[in-house]
Amino acid sequence: MVGGNAIRGMRIGASGPSSESERGETAPRNIVSYWCANGHESRRSFALDAEIPDEWDCPKCGLLGGQDEQNPPSAGRAEPFKSHLEYVKERRSEEDGQALLEEALEKLRQRRGRA
Repeated sequence: MVGGNAIRGMRIGASGPSSESERGETAPRNIVSYWCANGHESRRSFALDAEIPDEWDCPKCGLLGGQDEQNPPSAGRAEPFKSHLEYVKERRSEEDGQALLEEALEKLRQRRGRA
């Protein structure tokens, strides 16, 4: 009796077509190069009828890349991380915050007094 797996020794995808003649022709493509401020080039392939974006994120450093090698988009200013509290402090003054705290504490005292 022969046991085991019928596909033993086969690689995944090994039974599929191995050349373009077996798969059929590929769709016509446009190859577009993008350059970032660090000088990295990334080449992207688009369908002929696709709208080509002016900018693309660099896969190496994450900066924006443009199609003009001599004049890539500027690196921009990196915003430092802000906590939720920092954003709240931008929107409210210290006095507003104190008034909201007092209001919340008063409501809490009233609820606890009734309970």
